[in-house]
Order: sequence, then C-alpha cells, then structure tokens
Amino acid sequence: MLALRANFYLAKAHYRVYIIWVMNTKLEMAFFIFTLIAIIVGALWIVLTEKRLKRFFRGKKAKDLEDIIFALEQDVAKLNGEKEAIQKDIAIINNKVKKSIRGLETIRFNPFPDQGSNQSFAVGMLNEEGDGVVFSSLYSRERMSIFAKPIKNNKSEYELSAEEKEALKRAKVE
Repeated sequence: MLALRANFYLAKAHYRVYIIWVMNTKLEMAFFIFTLIAIIVGALWIVLTEKRLKRFFRGKKAKDLEDIIFALEQDVAKLNGEKEAIQKDIAIINNKVKKSIRGLETIRFNPFPDQGSNQSFAVGMLNEEGDGVVFSSLYSRERMSIFAKPIKNNKSEYELSAEEKEALKRAKVE
C-alpha cells in the first residue's frame, strides 16, 4: 500500500507539471501575438512619420526651414509684446470706466402742489464707486432754482431731498 501511494503522488505531481507547462505555452502564445501587434503598429507609425517628413521637406532646403522657424519665432515674440501692451491698455480702460458716469436717472416732480405741474426735476449721476453729482431744479411761477450737490461713496455732505435720494438710488451702478 505504501508503494501505491508513492506512485499516486508521482502521477499527481507529473500531472501538475503538465498543466503548468500548458499554461506557459498559452502565455507564450499570447505574449508572441501581443509583441507581433506592437511591432506592426510601430512599423506603421514609422512609415507614416517618414511620409509626413518627406512631404514636409519636399523641395525645401535646411536654410529655408531655418529662416521660416526664425521668422515664426520673431512673430511669436512680437505677438507676446502686443498682448502685454493690450492687457495694460485694458487695465487702464477698466480704471477709466469705473470712474466714468455710468448711472444716470432723472425724476420729475411737483414741489408745490398748489401751482404748476412736474416742471421740477432731480438728476442723479454716479460712477461704479458711488461718486458723482446730483442736480436738482425747483420751478415756481416767480423763479427757477438749480442746485448741484457732490456725491462721495453714495453720500453727500449736503442734505438731500427725497427726490434727490430717489434719483441717486435709481442711478446706482450694480
């Protein structure tokens, strides 16, 4: 019985070796196919690259190409300089726009209900920073008065009427 066991183990071990050998053959075949595909793809890439280079260099000398590359480099440097100048100009323009009057509103009203119509007005003019001026006109039968009040940060050092406040509120730049 001991001899049978030894033979069984030998046969079992031999069987395992055989399975591993078959697996190695399958792996070798897959590796071979993968390598063959990689070589074909590499060869195609080389052929296509050669065609492109031949088409690119057809009828041109190295000196011509060097001149073209040098001209392109100068053009790129010139464009970069112009881009920087344009960016500076845009920054200056943005600062000017912030300080320019962009909010403008007019309100007409009648300060004296017993006489006339909406002949009086208040005009608010503001920039983005809330600086500007408010003009107001009071009209009556005897006279017409015009007032100008400076505005800093949406506030005036002079007292504002309700109409002037409303004109400034509507003229505010968002």
